[in-house]
Amino acid sequence: MKPIFGRGPSLQLRLLLAVIASVSLILLDSKLNLLSPYRVYLNSLVSPLQYVANAPSQLLDTVAEKVVSREQLQADNKDLEQQIFLVRSDLLLMDSLKEENNRLRKLLGSPLRGDARKMVAEIMEVDSDPFTHQVVIDKGSLNGVFEGQPVVNDQGVVGQVLRVGSTTSRILLITDISHGIPVRVQRNDMRTLANGTGELDKLDIPYIPHSTDIQEGDVLVTSGLGGRFPEGYPVATVEQFEYDQGMPYARVQASPVVALDRIRYLLLLWPDDKPNKAAILGPEQTGAANDASIDSHDDNSHENGPETSSDNIVTEEVEASMQSSEANNG
Repeated sequence: MKPIFGRGPSLQLRLLLAVIASVSLILLDSKLNLLSPYRVYLNSLVSPLQYVANAPSQLLDTVAEKVVSREQLQADNKDLEQQIFLVRSDLLLMDSLKEENNRLRKLLGSPLRGDARKMVAEIMEVDSDPFTHQVVIDKGSLNGVFEGQPVVNDQGVVGQVLRVGSTTSRILLITDISHGIPVRVQRNDMRTLANGTGELDKLDIPYIPHSTDIQEGDVLVTSGLGGRFPEGYPVATVEQFEYDQGMPYARVQASPVVALDRIRYLLLLWPDDKPNKAAILGPEQTGAANDASIDSHDDNSHENGPETSSDNIVTEEVEASMQSSEANNG
């Protein structure tokens, strides 16, 4: 019986024929470019199938890329917000530094007489005792600071050094009730005194006869009597001048030109004829003695009330100025 399927060529022969045919087609196509039209036609037929086959993977890649991009954008946005926050905080600090720099420039550019030595000091502490107007600065005997040294800022007179330590000093403000300073009216050179009242915005001008030529708005400057405060520095402006026929003197009050409740930087002045106490006594002796003095003052000031040591504040030259003013106005 004849079999249904005839026995054909072996698999090895078929493979050999296929290889020969493939090599022949490749050689003919490379030499004569005979299959180019067929290749273009086949590519056109296969391209849609390739697109459909690749669509799922491309879709997944696109979605994944967009998800990653969104997360990256959110992370980048968060980083940028933090950077903006830091930059804004730096700008705030920059504004503060610029304002501080402007204040220091004003201090260093304040008018000084002659070639007077000066030094910038910063306030470290404000006395909490309501009966005293004192502050502590970051300069002491090691910097050449001495008791009674005049202290000003870019607006006018602030006070004088009350106690000196090696690295810090205590300043008595001109509004302290125990402080007095010889002044003159800038308009007519009339000499008088400006005494502290215990209020930061008020000074008392005592012993002014009713006939004295003082007007509201007059500027009071240091008179230079006694040599403690250099002459010509603004001290206060006359705010009130009241006549009372029942009193021997008029009631005169002035307002300090310096906003004493808003000061931060001060200028220490050295008169030309003032020797350096630190150089005379030596920093160790001066520092030890004066540190003890400041400590004892801080311990006793709150227990005993306001300090009224007239030897350091209302000095002999102030009293001489007072007598001279009474004689001139009498």
